[in-house]
Amino acid sequence: MPGLIGRKIGMTSVFSADGKNVPCTVIEAGPCVVTQVKSVEKDGYEAVQLAFGEKKEKNTTKAMMGIFKKANTTPKAHLAEFKFDTELNLGDTVTVDIFEGAEFVDVVGTSKGKGFQGVVKRHGFGGVGQATHGQDDRLRKPGSIGACSYPAKVFKGMRMGGQMGGDRVTTQNLKVLKVIPEHNLILVKGSCAGYNGSTVLINK
Repeated sequence: MPGLIGRKIGMTSVFSADGKNVPCTVIEAGPCVVTQVKSVEKDGYEAVQLAFGEKKEKNTTKAMMGIFKKANTTPKAHLAEFKFDTELNLGDTVTVDIFEGAEFVDVVGTSKGKGFQGVVKRHGFGGVGQATHGQDDRLRKPGSIGACSYPAKVFKGMRMGGQMGGDRVTTQNLKVLKVIPEHNLILVKGSCAGYNGSTVLINK
């Protein structure tokens, strides 16, 4: 499906027509440059590679510089492939205008890294026992993780403490509240994964 690479600006709120205060995320979507056009004959599938965000030439590999020179554009920081219904050519610019008239979009981002977290924060456990009757260190513990003599092991997938965040997260069916073409902005209802300034993919 068609889409764009963008940058999450942050969250704000807007008033709807009936006076409700609606929370929304502001995303800078594009403009993106077409750096490659994949075809069934050459690559085995059809897709369009888009590039977004500036990058210094000294930090770009020679192979990537060759791709950017063919597209007649400056080095870009982020690349992603999308499937477009319309025909695009090398070097074309795709803007936020493609979302005009779109009612919902999917936003793909990388969630904030939160380091090593316990089961209460990571999985929503309620903790073990109560805060009285002499117990003093079991409030946020996971409790039993399996039986003893049988099966004498901990099953794979047991929810335990561990690294939290830093995952690829797709937030589906976010309502498009407003598209501002002159500033390359799109406002979607609700939140999406990622910190302010992180790169996101917006799929139509």
